[in-house]
Amino acid sequence: MSAVIETAVAKLAEKVQSFDGVAKFVLNGEGAIMIDENGVRAGDDDADVTLTADTEVFQAILAGEINPTSAFMTGKLSVDGSMGMAMKLASALG
Repeated sequence: MSAVIETAVAKLAEKVQSFDGVAKFVLNGEGAIMIDENGVRAGDDDADVTLTADTEVFQAILAGEINPTSAFMTGKLSVDGSMGMAMKLASALG
């Protein structure tokens, strides 16, 4: 597991303790992070929604510098799967 993924897992865990569904963040060139009812962990399992972004965009979302919806609308964040689940996760990160 890369240092970027380790750091991202720790930062996400501060914001989201559990999630009613299964979401996956894919960080291009680094790996993937799973978020579900058990919390946040590194992994690449099947998910209800998969969000993909560059590491810089993901870090800016976690820091509150970029709104997840804005990142999606500008093409910096792609969403595959349940849009409703993506919106729920975006509000959990907010």
